[in-house]
Amino acid sequence: MKESSRHVSVLFPEEIEKLIENKEWKELKEILLKINIPREINDIWDNIKPENRVIFFRLLPTNLISEVFSKLSQAEQENILKHLSDNQLKNIILELDPDDRTGLFEELPGTITQKLLNILPYDERLEALKLLGYPEDSVGRLMTPDYIAVKEDWDIKKCLEHIRIFGKDAETINMIYVVDLNWHLIDSISIRKFILSQPDEKLKSIMDYKFLSISAEKDQEEAAEMMKRYDLVALPVIDKNGVLLGIVTVDDIMDVVEEETTEDFQKGAAVAPIEIRYTDVSPWLLYLKRVGWLSILMFAGLLSSAIISKFERTLNSVIALAFFIPILTGSGGNTATQSAILVIRAMAVGDLTFKKWFRVIKKEIITGTLLGATLGGLFFLLRFIIFRDIFLLGLTLALSTFTIILLANLVGALLPIILSKMKLDPAVISSPLLTTIIDSAGLLIYFAFANFFFGL
Repeated sequence: MKESSRHVSVLFPEEIEKLIENKEWKELKEILLKINIPREINDIWDNIKPENRVIFFRLLPTNLISEVFSKLSQAEQENILKHLSDNQLKNIILELDPDDRTGLFEELPGTITQKLLNILPYDERLEALKLLGYPEDSVGRLMTPDYIAVKEDWDIKKCLEHIRIFGKDAETINMIYVVDLNWHLIDSISIRKFILSQPDEKLKSIMDYKFLSISAEKDQEEAAEMMKRYDLVALPVIDKNGVLLGIVTVDDIMDVVEEETTEDFQKGAAVAPIEIRYTDVSPWLLYLKRVGWLSILMFAGLLSSAIISKFERTLNSVIALAFFIPILTGSGGNTATQSAILVIRAMAVGDLTFKKWFRVIKKEIITGTLLGATLGGLFFLLRFIIFRDIFLLGLTLALSTFTIILLANLVGALLPIILSKMKLDPAVISSPLLTTIIDSAGLLIYFAFANFFFGL
């Protein structure tokens, strides 16, 4: 056996597979004890056969079990839970942070969640039920009650003693929260201020009563935006009366951002959101997630075919028109997609709201005019190079391109804003769907100009 200090992604997966197959449990357990780094354990997990993962998990050192478990996909967690005793389940669930525990409960089937809730001690069960009572995707589901709070009438010495006693169980001690007698949040102070203050100073002497907080009912994305804008490591969560309920930490927010980004990418490619890792998803699930959108796009594409069929006489009269159809429709679709992506991104980071719609129209008309004029001019020159003797074709191409690009730019920019106002996800304007819409509109514009200039 090679030294266990070598990087696991290079050495361990194959050797661990062999140890599992040979049932050399003792030796494997010793190796895992030497690693003792959750991230590397998860790297090994990703590289061993799925059928060996339950055995591998059972052999993990006790101090690593909950952290490794919290990083697994929902499907993997569910599979592990089915193979553990009630006592093992209880130990894992109790070791999880309350926010991670809530995330697990809401993803699992109801029967398994109920079983896990019944295993928990009474106080822990009440806490879990409280967090589960908040709306899905709300800050309340994400928060943890493991924070440090001090009273405004304490001195610095008492505060530091309190931090030392309870800090080991807190999610973070970077920020300490000040509450009144009724537990209303009245300030948040960095640990640095406590350390640099004199022990006999009153807490009020270092308070400025300026703090940021968020309601437990707010959407998790709003919390992510606040933490990004103000560069926070933790954000206090309050109820409608200003009572401190918990905190949201930056590591939890990063998970939310990653999930939302992944979902937006999938929607942008006309794929229904997939909630498990790609390496764990089955071909059948991939099929189910993709076939719906592809079927819709296929039927939407029939509209373009119908338009071409409608103007068959125009194409027969000027055969050269057919040569430019793919280039024209492609340019329009690309323009709309570019515009939509820029606007959706601006909305996601809070830079753009519905109130600024007029500014968007003004900006996109100018941009679309410049793009349309540039591409229209290029098409006119392209006609001159390929079909020197058909001036009207060049005019048709130039004006069609200008109109299509201007329209595509406006549609791509405004449609996300309109959908957002209608409480729909702007990401559903996926690139393929937007391209299909612009293709059909572009063909109508192209043939309308052709009929006009050629007198058809």
